Amino acid sequence: MVGTAPPTVQWSNWAGNQRGTATTILRPTSTAEVAEAVRAAGADGSRIRVAGSGHSFTAIALADDRRMELTALDIGVRVDTERRLVTVPAGMTLRALNDLLVGHGLALPNLGDIDAQTIAGAISTGTHGTGAAYGCLATFVEALTLVTGTGDVLHCSADEHPDVFAAARVSLGALGVLVDVTLRCVDAFVLHAHERPAPLDAVLAELPELIEAHDHLEFYWFPYTARVQVKANDRVPTHDRPLSRLRGWLDDEFLSNTVFAGACRLGRAVPALAPHISAVSARALTERRYTGRSDQVFCTPRRVRFVEMEYGLPREALGEALGALRRIVDELPFKVLFPVEVRFTAADDIWLSHGYGRDSAYIAVHQYVGMPYEPYFRAFEQVAAGLGGRPHWGKLHWRDAVTLAPAYPRWADFLAVRDRLDPQRVFTNPHQTHVLGA
Repeated sequence: MVGTAPPTVQWSNWAGNQRGTATTILRPTSTAEVAEAVRAAGADGSRIRVAGSGHSFTAIALADDRRMELTALDIGVRVDTERRLVTVPAGMTLRALNDLLVGHGLALPNLGDIDAQTIAGAISTGTHGTGAAYGCLATFVEALTLVTGTGDVLHCSADEHPDVFAAARVSLGALGVLVDVTLRCVDAFVLHAHERPAPLDAVLAELPELIEAHDHLEFYWFPYTARVQVKANDRVPTHDRPLSRLRGWLDDEFLSNTVFAGACRLGRAVPALAPHISAVSARALTERRYTGRSDQVFCTPRRVRFVEMEYGLPREALGEALGALRRIVDELPFKVLFPVEVRFTAADDIWLSHGYGRDSAYIAVHQYVGMPYEPYFRAFEQVAAGLGGRPHWGKLHWRDAVTLAPAYPRWADFLAVRDRLDPQRVFTNPHQTHVLGA
């Protein structure tokens, strides 16, 4: 039988902006128990949502009925070092996966900047890193096992149930429960990181050359300034320039977390200081170069709480979108305390991926917890949507099924797979209905 326990605490996501209490908590230990729980829900008209690490800012994981947690799911790990393939439980975190891979001389080709998400949560929402040659993390998926809304167990790949595979890699949890994922890895590698302050206009002027010159490029714009922090990560053969423990602590813990948290609290208490805080922040992080294990360079600690919206745009629309965003920030009736992040990805063929069919530039806007954000996010969303933008599935947005459908050429195909795999909508919730339709 599936393990159950009465809900003892209210579930909330990492940011604290989404909260809910399920009537039943399901903790299956096997694929068979997942299937049993799904069939039981279908039989009595109940609904199930799977919750991972809570790093989505939307209500995508909220369960008003039964919440399923995959932390007890024990299906084993299979590593094929010769083919560079690893099959792992979908509830494993990226951090645990990275530690597993390094022990076999492997690594994921790319990562985002945090590693707390579960694998299922990361791929299902289109989580991505940056790099003009790399799509979202779901593009590394070679195969997956899915328990559908009818309790059937499907093993999917490009050769087996290819339509489900195209839909299920980024599915918002609408097609079933991912129980295991097979990922295509690469040999473990070292990154050379170069982080530097720069003028925004200069970076935009040479952006095509910068994107071409570096394996992984991103930058942060500091509101109320003309300054950015550029981060370029490139593959190198040797780990010959380690970051000193002191410098790592000073930049990544003290300045980026402890000091920044204090600055945000001050800015929330005295909003008029926000432009000065942003100007100081823009110059506090000085230039640095170092080498390190790939996942340790890609991923950095994020201890200051915020809410976020992110839009994937056609890459050629980036300049116009940033210009509009700067005007929005200047005209808001409140202040913005967080920098704006800009990243780049390659086109892919996953039906609901933000990068489907096009090279993308991503603009992520953030606001410190406890500060107003909705007018800011909505104003930028209007700009981004007008430029063909697609909202990140795990981050705040106000688009619905009617406005989202034209943005995704394979939208109708995805819905057809959903109708087939979950005809009773076992895996829906109000947020799911809003973005995908009933």
